[in-house]
Amino acid sequence: MIVRILGEGQWEVGDAAVSDLNDLDAEVERAVAADDQEELTAALSRLLGEVRSAGTALSDDDLRDSDLILPGADATVVDVRALLNPTGEGLIPG
Repeated sequence: MIVRILGEGQWEVGDAAVSDLNDLDAEVERAVAADDQEELTAALSRLLGEVRSAGTALSDDDLRDSDLILPGADATVVDVRALLNPTGEGLIPG
């Protein structure tokens, strides 16, 4: 899976890491539902950190399409709410 973090770049993340990412995504969803910016910032930091540590950074000239686009760590509750999947799956489907 190719994951883009807005404003940073892309990482290739193996399927084995998706379960951990989904757990962290649930934290992001809870923070947005509670309209809690402080918790959202912390949850996004954990989610993006896991993408960076579990994934392999792709070079800027690697032009593969992203399978998933995540907001940057400075995203607001309003920003993330607009990105959430309308089916209730959060930022990360599955």
